[in-house]
Amino acid sequence: METDLFIYLGGLALLDTLSPTIIGVTLFLILTDQKKLTSRFFLYVFTVAILYFLLGIVTMSGISYINEAFSNLFQNKIFSWVIFIIGVILFGASFILPKNNKKSRIPKPKTQSVFSIIVIGITTFLIEAGTALPYFAAIGLLTTNDLPIYQWLPIIAAYNVIMILPAILIFLGSKIFGVRINSTLVNLRNKISSGSNSALSWVMSIVGLILVFNTLDFL
Repeated sequence: METDLFIYLGGLALLDTLSPTIIGVTLFLILTDQKKLTSRFFLYVFTVAILYFLLGIVTMSGISYINEAFSNLFQNKIFSWVIFIIGVILFGASFILPKNNKKSRIPKPKTQSVFSIIVIGITTFLIEAGTALPYFAAIGLLTTNDLPIYQWLPIIAAYNVIMILPAILIFLGSKIFGVRINSTLVNLRNKISSGSNSALSWVMSIVGLILVFNTLDFL
């Protein structure tokens, strides 16, 4: 695998760590229930990560199948042009996306039951999957570079680990420092709730540029 591709994929994975929903739910769990926090937290992030991992496998397999079925009509160069155009659109759209977002998109579990935590994990996946621009961009780059399954499968797994890493670090911080950082966590939760559109705008512009520059050599 080329070094440039590895850098692009790493950058996209880091962008996906800015997920306001995953971090927002993590902060909610930390600030509302310390007794069952560890089991509920890891159940939540595992649910989100496994669903994202399965989405990546399904998407990569689907694209590979289409490419093989229509190999004479749908070559990788066409994939490259499609991804290049998507990158241009994302970069342009990032400038017209409203920056202020008064309504929070972060879901909250109604109870601390196992079922409720799993449901909130599924809800997080559904919310984020629709706007998982870095993830789909990474899948697009893996497709245009025509990597075999034994290479892209561990890449997708590592990508998902990186994606939930900030939530794990916040959890560990809460365990180490306890209530001493509660005010900081509350402020962080408030900022995430009100600034999700601004973060999405930055993600869109950076993903757009990465897609454009990575596909230039394939056009």
